Amino acid sequence: MMSTTHHYAVFETARGFCAMAWAENGIAGFRLPGEAAEETRGAMRRRLPSAIEAEPSVWIGQVIERVRTYFVGDEADFSDLVLDLSGQTDLYRRIYDATRRLGWGIATTYGALAGELDLGPAGAWTIGQAMAKNPIPLIIPCHRVLAAGGKLGGFSAPGGTVSKQRMLELEGLPSVEASPAQQSFGF
Repeated sequence: MMSTTHHYAVFETARGFCAMAWAENGIAGFRLPGEAAEETRGAMRRRLPSAIEAEPSVWIGQVIERVRTYFVGDEADFSDLVLDLSGQTDLYRRIYDATRRLGWGIATTYGALAGELDLGPAGAWTIGQAMAKNPIPLIIPCHRVLAAGGKLGGFSAPGGTVSKQRMLELEGLPSVEASPAQQSFGF
């Protein structure tokens, strides 16, 4: 079996340093903005240890410009990009495909997405797990998937839920309550 060679580039945006990884068959990884280039580089190396830092191709350079456009608050669409999701299960690929249909400024909930995909009673939990493991955030817009009642839910990217809230605000969505969607019993 032939292995895929991944490349990556670290680049600056208005919100910090991002990294994008790609292979011959599409975009394979993305790191949301961090404060320092070296921190972002390290995160990409942990995610794809065999990836080689490289100068972006023309195509990847165009995607990077879309990312920069996004982080200044201008509408950017990533739904047409070819992704390398070869390391994902068929179920996660279905979830990510559905998530990619959420356009600029449109949010949904874990439960609504689970319902759309007929995932049954544990579907919202499954959606949450897929979002937490999303290898290409922003391009697979997991920040647009909220917890029950439209609450933020979790966000495993740098900055956590604060970053999620800022991304939603960039898209013109109102502030979302950050308290957990599920409450513990009071006994």
